[in-house]
Amino acid sequence: MTTKREFTAVYQKRGKWYIAWIEEIPGVNTQGRTKKEARENLKEALVLILEANRKLEKDKSRNSIRESLMVAVSL
Repeated sequence: MTTKREFTAVYQKRGKWYIAWIEEIPGVNTQGRTKKEARENLKEALVLILEANRKLEKDKSRNSIRESLMVAVSL
């Protein structure tokens, strides 16, 4: 099953490079020579992290309970 979710990408220009990360998921970060390159790298990094986390959880415990969790966050 494939679903689409929205995340917050943050970009910072550092010298000749753009660094980028996903605000909601620690560890999803990358860089690129252009913002476009950084965006594409970030999409790839995000997909890889989400797939790896899903596989780790599936392998770890077949008795896991999954449910949606909504919280209010001040911006």
